[in-house]
Amino acid sequence: MFADLRGKHALVTGGGRGIGRACAIALADAGAKVTVVSRSENELQEVSSAISERGGDVHFQVADVTSKGAVEDVVDKAFNRAALDVVVNAAGINRPNPTVELADEDWDEVMAVNVTGTFFVCRAFARHLLEQERSGRIVNISSQMGSVGYPGRAAYCASKHAVNGLTKALAVEWAPHAIAVNGVAPTFIETPLTASMLAAETFREDVLSRIPLGRLGELDEVVAPVLFLASEASSLVTGHVLLADGGWVAW
Repeated sequence: MFADLRGKHALVTGGGRGIGRACAIALADAGAKVTVVSRSENELQEVSSAISERGGDVHFQVADVTSKGAVEDVVDKAFNRAALDVVVNAAGINRPNPTVELADEDWDEVMAVNVTGTFFVCRAFARHLLEQERSGRIVNISSQMGSVGYPGRAAYCASKHAVNGLTKALAVEWAPHAIAVNGVAPTFIETPLTASMLAAETFREDVLSRIPLGRLGELDEVVAPVLFLASEASSLVTGHVLLADGGWVAW
């Protein structure tokens, strides 16, 4: 087994679709109890059914990660179900637009979900761990856009740069308490979040021209490093943002 998470309990935000959904299924396949969180109950029911059909132990909670109270309630209830060991922050949005045309509310929403939501979940999880003197692992889903810039993506790039900085700051602060904080930064993956963007042929061609491997990523290629960072196989790794970008940032 690539990652043995038997006996662990993992919480995945943004678990109803895309990368979050794939992570939730993979964590369950690796033996973890999984709590899946999203704003969409229909999507949560679907992924929960998929996990259950594979023999996994799953529970879901509808919540908006931009609400501090909702996040604290989710984490409290997850700990009541079984002590949490792993959190994967996969909730994220994008609102691409030329910067001079970017609506204030779009900027605010991207920051609220991608940065503040990630912070709320990390903090709520760590509070429990610190109180109980337990170790734990956090994996934040970032992006290659956390290392570079791209036209029309000021909000998204800024938010993912912030996630990378948050990941490193929390890793340093919580390392003495055996709480590891890492990130995974993928290139473009064909998910519901990217589908409409990649449907534009000019944009798709530009993206592919910037990836030395010459192709988009697959969900499994993001899930694998998440499993590594969620497991004891990465016991000496913290404060690291692992690029799964096909070489984009190395170009």
